[in-house]
Amino acid sequence: MLTYKYKAKSKNGADVDGYVEAINEFDAVSKIKETCSVVTEIKEVKQKNQITFERRIKEKDLSIMCSQFSIILGAGLPIVSAVDLIAKQTEFKPLKKILTAVAGDVGDGHPLAKSFEDEGPKLPATFIETIRSGEESGTLEASFERLHRYYDKSSKIANKIKSAMIYPIFTIVVAIIVVIIIMVVAVPIFTESFDALGTDLPGLTKALIATSNFFTHWWWLMIIIMASCGILYKLYRKREDGRLKTDKMKLKNPILGRLTRMKTASQFANTMSTLISAGLPIMEAVNITGKVIDNYYVGSQIINAVPQLEQGRTLGSALQSCEYLPELLIEMTAVGEETGTLESTLDTIGTFYDNESDTAATKMLALLEPIIICVLAFLVLFILLSVYMPMFTMYGSM
Repeated sequence: MLTYKYKAKSKNGADVDGYVEAINEFDAVSKIKETCSVVTEIKEVKQKNQITFERRIKEKDLSIMCSQFSIILGAGLPIVSAVDLIAKQTEFKPLKKILTAVAGDVGDGHPLAKSFEDEGPKLPATFIETIRSGEESGTLEASFERLHRYYDKSSKIANKIKSAMIYPIFTIVVAIIVVIIIMVVAVPIFTESFDALGTDLPGLTKALIATSNFFTHWWWLMIIIMASCGILYKLYRKREDGRLKTDKMKLKNPILGRLTRMKTASQFANTMSTLISAGLPIMEAVNITGKVIDNYYVGSQIINAVPQLEQGRTLGSALQSCEYLPELLIEMTAVGEETGTLESTLDTIGTFYDNESDTAATKMLALLEPIIICVLAFLVLFILLSVYMPMFTMYGSM
């Protein structure tokens, strides 16, 4: 359970404040409204003794673990034996540590979802709530199978996108290394030759020599500047407005924007389908989905749709306020609601946007390749002209 501090108005209009334990913010607000009419402020209270892990658990590891749970539970083993067995087989140390602790908790009689929530604070909310729903409905095996399919699909899409990015990243890194070597090693040799000639150097050559001198003598300053920019960016990202602005910029980026939007739409559809099929209410599923969406700006807009659902609006109409969710996704969600096939509709549209993400990554790569080639061609032309122009000048004066 998470602890939330809140301020609210009682039913007679008095100001009240206090603490409440709940599985998430949506559940906390529901509990507060049992005694209060309006919640004016609510925030999570971080537990000081809460265990945290620096390494994020990968979706592939979660997929494998969920598959193991589904198979072992399907074979009829008790949940305590299943957790203990999977903990011994798991090689990823952070996950192994969580499973070992969970095995002890479950052995003491604690619910499985509560144990995962307490021992693995870095585990996704989708994972925790799907297991909790499976425990309550007696369909734990099916819940793990559902999670296996969900994380397996997510990891495959992520790997496809990463694979598409390997070539341009590798090319850029190699180009930077080559330029640094030229500036630090080759250009100083040419500079000595030009000084021996005693001729007036062209502007391009002077610019190249000045750049080389900067790389040679002020390399430490460049490292400090780059490190400072990285630290400032991370600090800015920790702020609420910083995360909102930077993630909104990703959505509007002319090169990465389409890929980000397609990936976000895929994540929304697949997560909602998984949570609804696990038996979670629509409002709770939307709230959890908003929190697990990678893009914080879109996630916050999805969470802001929850109050509209509380007022009786349909999910399709509530999502209209999410400006970067594709119109097709919103329309198909509305159709799924009207026909009573929301789960299967979201699953289908999720597969569609998985393919769109793959296509967007391919198009992005096709767009990046000529840009990289043009930049490299410009650098090569600049270096060649800078080196050969003094020679042409010297030969012309002979």
